[in-house]
Amino acid sequence: MEPEVRDLRLRTGITVPCRVQGGAGDPPLLLLHAWGESRRSFDRLIPLLTGFQIYAPDLRGQGEADKPQAGYSLEEQAEDAAAILDALNVPRAYVVGSSSGGYVAQQLAVVHPERVAALVLAGCPVSLQGRPAFADEVDKLTDPLDEDWVRDSLTWFPLVHEAPAWYIDNLVRDGLRMPAHAWKAILNGLCEATPPTESGTIQAPTLILWGAQDNLLPRTDQETLAARIPRSVLKVYPDVAHVVLWEVPDRIADDAAAFFRSLADALRPSETL
Repeated sequence: MEPEVRDLRLRTGITVPCRVQGGAGDPPLLLLHAWGESRRSFDRLIPLLTGFQIYAPDLRGQGEADKPQAGYSLEEQAEDAAAILDALNVPRAYVVGSSSGGYVAQQLAVVHPERVAALVLAGCPVSLQGRPAFADEVDKLTDPLDEDWVRDSLTWFPLVHEAPAWYIDNLVRDGLRMPAHAWKAILNGLCEATPPTESGTIQAPTLILWGAQDNLLPRTDQETLAARIPRSVLKVYPDVAHVVLWEVPDRIADDAAAFFRSLADALRPSETL
């Protein structure tokens, strides 16, 4: 089935676009992108995921989604994700989260466990409390954003495997679409939140994918994350850095698909509509 983009009016008061692709009877799979990105960050992953009904939205403040002044706490971002499933009439879904999108996915699984059949967390933190080194730069942002600054910001996440130039250009365009207040508020919402695995327990089966060359998230944090999620498996990619999605979407596709298909009973047929 050819992809379509639906504009979803959410019960949380905003409108977001959502890419929809796959067979209507296939298990639903929600993709949550990282801070500063959009649904387009999954452009290399989606063609590799077959046998799923894929939903890839732009999240609040990012891409072509509404960009209100407020609503960027982690709890509110997770509530938007639940509202996206509501708007799509999807009671329960598999969820893949990239980087901070996986933090939102964790919160969704804690607050709305009935909505998450299983999780794949790709390069995701166990905690974002405190301020990363680049937060001071973000605090100084004013509109309009400078393209060179946005492009330079991508170097905060060094790569082992080079991503295609067109893909990097899309990430820059995503960054430029965001107003300064959204850059700041989303990061603050993530950093100020109680880590999801400290506020509750994730019961969904979870696959944690982590690159051993990650310059932001140490292995000890990933082992802590795995220890806090009772039904989790940690898989390490020795030659990959922080943003696993940018580097090896093929590995994510293979491992996520195999993981979800190993959970044949996680979604009942009535929940795949």
